[in-house]
Amino acid sequence: MGDVGLLYVGAVLFMNGLMLLGLAEARAAAIFNLFVGGLQVVTPTYLIIAAGGGTKEILSASGLYLFAFTYLYVGIGLLGGFDTTGVGYFSLFVAIMALGYSYANFRILGDPPFGVIWLYWSFLWFLFFLLLGLKRDHLTRYVGGVTAIEGWVTGAVPAYLTLTGFWKSWNQGLVAIVLAVFGVVVFAALWPLTRRRAAPAR
Repeated sequence: MGDVGLLYVGAVLFMNGLMLLGLAEARAAAIFNLFVGGLQVVTPTYLIIAAGGGTKEILSASGLYLFAFTYLYVGIGLLGGFDTTGVGYFSLFVAIMALGYSYANFRILGDPPFGVIWLYWSFLWFLFFLLLGLKRDHLTRYVGGVTAIEGWVTGAVPAYLTLTGFWKSWNQGLVAIVLAVFGVVVFAALWPLTRRRAAPAR
Protein backbone atom coordinates (compact mmCIF):
# COMPACT_ATOMS: atom_id res chain seq x y z
CA MET A 1 0.00 0.00 0.00
CA GLY A 2 2.89 2.35 0.71
CA ASP A 3 4.12 1.91 -2.86
CA VAL A 4 0.73 3.02 -4.19
CA GLY A 5 1.00 6.16 -2.06
CA LEU A 6 4.54 6.72 -3.33
CA LEU A 7 3.29 6.63 -6.91
CA TYR A 8 1.00 9.57 -6.21
CA VAL A 9 3.70 11.40 -4.30
CA GLY A 10 5.56 11.32 -7.59
CA ALA A 11 2.52 12.71 -9.35
CA VAL A 12 2.00 15.61 -6.93
CA LEU A 13 5.68 16.54 -6.93
CA PHE A 14 5.63 16.60 -10.73
CA MET A 15 2.49 18.77 -10.65
CA ASN A 16 3.99 21.14 -8.08
CA GLY A 17 7.17 21.40 -10.12
CA LEU A 18 5.13 22.41 -13.16
CA MET A 19 3.30 24.95 -11.02
CA LEU A 20 6.57 26.54 -9.90
CA LEU A 21 7.74 26.62 -13.51
CA GLY A 22 4.56 28.49 -14.46
CA LEU A 23 3.09 25.62 -16.46
CA ALA A 24 0.22 24.72 -14.11
CA GLU A 25 -2.23 27.07 -12.42
CA ALA A 26 -1.76 27.25 -8.64
CA ARG A 27 -5.36 26.75 -7.51
CA ALA A 28 -5.78 23.78 -9.86
CA ALA A 29 -2.62 22.21 -8.42
CA ALA A 30 -3.93 22.89 -4.91
CA ILE A 31 -6.80 20.45 -5.38
CA PHE A 32 -4.45 17.62 -6.31
CA ASN A 33 -2.28 18.44 -3.29
CA LEU A 34 -5.34 17.91 -1.09
CA PHE A 35 -6.13 14.58 -2.78
CA VAL A 36 -2.60 13.24 -2.28
CA GLY A 37 -2.26 14.74 1.18
CA GLY A 38 -5.42 12.91 2.24
CA LEU A 39 -4.15 9.67 0.74
CA GLN A 40 -0.84 10.09 2.56
CA VAL A 41 -2.67 10.38 5.88
CA VAL A 42 -4.75 7.26 5.27
CA THR A 43 -1.85 5.14 3.96
CA PRO A 44 0.58 5.34 6.92
CA THR A 45 -2.30 5.11 9.39
CA TYR A 46 -3.36 1.81 7.82
CA LEU A 47 0.22 0.55 7.64
CA ILE A 48 0.89 1.38 11.29
CA ILE A 49 -2.30 -0.35 12.44
CA ALA A 50 -1.53 -3.38 10.25
CA ALA A 51 2.05 -3.54 11.57
CA GLY A 52 0.85 -5.05 14.82
CA GLY A 53 3.51 -3.25 16.82
CA GLY A 54 6.38 -4.07 14.47
CA THR A 55 8.90 -1.31 15.11
CA LYS A 56 10.54 -1.36 11.69
CA GLU A 57 7.21 -1.27 9.89
CA ILE A 58 6.02 1.62 12.05
CA LEU A 59 9.30 3.48 11.50
CA SER A 60 9.02 3.03 7.75
CA ALA A 61 5.41 4.23 7.63
CA SER A 62 5.78 7.13 10.04
CA GLY A 63 7.76 9.31 7.64
CA LEU A 64 4.85 9.43 5.20
CA TYR A 65 3.03 11.88 7.45
CA LEU A 66 5.75 14.45 6.76
CA PHE A 67 4.65 14.51 3.14
CA ALA A 68 0.94 14.27 3.90
CA PHE A 69 0.99 17.39 6.04
CA THR A 70 3.13 19.23 3.49
CA TYR A 71 0.67 18.61 0.67
CA LEU A 72 -2.36 19.43 2.82
CA TYR A 73 -0.63 22.60 4.01
CA VAL A 74 0.26 23.60 0.45
CA GLY A 75 -3.20 22.81 -0.91
CA ILE A 76 -5.03 24.76 1.78
CA GLY A 77 -2.54 27.63 1.53
CA LEU A 78 -2.94 27.94 -2.23
CA LEU A 79 -6.72 27.86 -2.09
CA GLY A 80 -6.84 30.32 0.79
CA GLY A 81 -4.15 32.63 -0.51
CA PHE A 82 -2.21 32.33 2.75
CA ASP A 83 1.35 33.46 3.34
CA THR A 84 3.88 30.69 2.65
CA THR A 85 6.08 31.25 5.71
CA GLY A 86 4.39 28.53 7.75
CA VAL A 87 4.77 25.80 5.15
CA GLY A 88 8.31 27.04 4.52
CA TYR A 89 9.39 26.55 8.11
CA PHE A 90 7.56 23.24 8.31
CA SER A 91 9.62 22.26 5.26
CA LEU A 92 12.78 22.97 7.25
CA PHE A 93 11.52 20.54 9.91
CA VAL A 94 10.86 17.95 7.19
CA ALA A 95 14.32 18.48 5.67
CA ILE A 96 15.98 17.81 9.03
CA MET A 97 13.82 14.79 9.83
CA ALA A 98 14.49 13.39 6.35
CA LEU A 99 18.16 13.13 7.27
CA GLY A 100 17.15 10.93 10.19
CA TYR A 101 14.98 8.76 7.97
CA SER A 102 17.86 8.48 5.51
CA TYR A 103 20.09 7.20 8.31
CA ALA A 104 17.35 4.78 9.38
CA ASN A 105 17.07 3.36 5.87
CA PHE A 106 20.82 2.86 5.62
CA ARG A 107 21.43 1.50 9.12
CA ILE A 108 18.17 0.06 10.47
CA LEU A 109 15.91 -0.87 7.56
CA GLY A 110 18.70 -2.08 5.26
CA ASP A 111 17.41 -0.15 2.24
CA PRO A 112 20.29 1.86 0.71
CA PRO A 113 18.33 3.14 -2.33
CA PHE A 114 15.72 4.69 -0.10
CA GLY A 115 18.47 6.01 2.12
CA VAL A 116 19.57 8.02 -0.90
CA ILE A 117 16.00 8.91 -1.85
CA TRP A 118 15.46 10.37 1.62
CA LEU A 119 18.54 12.55 0.99
CA TYR A 120 16.87 13.73 -2.23
CA TRP A 121 13.79 14.66 -0.21
CA SER A 122 15.87 16.42 2.44
CA PHE A 123 17.48 18.54 -0.28
CA LEU A 124 14.12 19.31 -1.91
CA TRP A 125 12.36 20.27 1.31
CA PHE A 126 15.32 22.48 2.25
CA LEU A 127 14.81 24.24 -1.09
CA PHE A 128 11.14 24.66 -0.18
CA PHE A 129 12.29 26.28 3.07
CA LEU A 130 14.49 28.72 1.18
CA LEU A 131 11.78 29.52 -1.37
CA LEU A 132 8.69 29.61 0.84
CA GLY A 133 10.07 30.34 4.28
CA LEU A 134 12.87 32.79 3.46
CA LYS A 135 11.18 34.07 0.28
CA ARG A 136 14.19 33.49 -1.98
CA ASP A 137 12.10 34.01 -5.11
CA HIS A 138 15.11 33.89 -7.45
CA LEU A 139 15.20 30.13 -6.75
CA THR A 140 11.69 29.52 -8.10
CA ARG A 141 12.64 28.01 -11.46
CA TYR A 142 15.42 25.91 -9.98
CA VAL A 143 13.16 24.57 -7.25
CA GLY A 144 10.47 23.89 -9.85
CA GLY A 145 12.90 21.88 -11.97
CA VAL A 146 14.21 19.89 -9.01
CA THR A 147 10.67 19.20 -7.80
CA ALA A 148 9.46 17.94 -11.19
CA ILE A 149 12.51 15.69 -11.61
CA GLU A 150 12.22 14.29 -8.09
CA GLY A 151 8.60 13.46 -8.78
CA TRP A 152 9.81 10.84 -11.24
CA VAL A 153 13.14 9.80 -9.67
CA THR A 154 12.01 9.46 -6.05
CA GLY A 155 8.32 8.72 -6.52
CA ALA A 156 6.79 7.45 -9.72
CA VAL A 157 9.65 5.29 -11.04
CA PRO A 158 10.62 3.55 -7.75
CA ALA A 159 6.94 2.97 -6.95
CA TYR A 160 6.24 1.43 -10.35
CA LEU A 161 9.36 -0.75 -10.22
CA THR A 162 8.48 -1.92 -6.72
CA LEU A 163 4.88 -2.68 -7.65
CA THR A 164 6.02 -4.70 -10.67
CA GLY A 165 8.66 -6.59 -8.66
CA PHE A 166 11.71 -5.27 -10.52
CA TRP A 167 13.12 -2.99 -7.79
CA LYS A 168 14.37 -5.72 -5.42
CA SER A 169 15.75 -7.83 -8.27
CA TRP A 170 18.63 -5.38 -8.75
CA ASN A 171 21.77 -4.92 -6.65
CA GLN A 172 20.59 -2.45 -4.03
CA GLY A 173 24.03 -1.01 -3.36
CA LEU A 174 24.51 -0.28 -7.05
CA VAL A 175 21.04 1.30 -7.30
CA ALA A 176 21.92 3.58 -4.39
CA ILE A 177 25.17 4.66 -6.05
CA VAL A 178 23.44 5.34 -9.38
CA LEU A 179 20.78 7.42 -7.64
CA ALA A 180 23.38 9.41 -5.72
CA VAL A 181 25.48 10.17 -8.81
CA PHE A 182 22.40 11.04 -10.86
CA GLY A 183 21.18 13.48 -8.23
CA VAL A 184 24.50 15.29 -7.85
CA VAL A 185 25.10 15.58 -11.61
CA VAL A 186 21.57 16.53 -12.68
CA PHE A 187 20.84 19.03 -9.92
CA ALA A 188 24.23 20.68 -10.32
CA ALA A 189 23.71 20.96 -14.09
CA LEU A 190 20.17 22.29 -13.59
CA TRP A 191 21.35 25.33 -11.62
CA PRO A 192 23.04 27.26 -14.47
CA LEU A 193 20.30 26.22 -16.90
CA THR A 194 17.54 27.71 -14.75
CA ARG A 195 19.60 30.80 -14.02
CA ARG A 196 20.20 31.47 -17.73
CA ARG A 197 16.54 31.07 -18.56
CA ALA A 198 15.52 33.37 -15.77
CA ALA A 199 17.91 36.17 -16.83
CA PRO A 200 15.91 37.68 -19.75
CA ALA A 201 12.87 38.29 -17.50
CA ARG A 202 14.85 40.62 -15.22
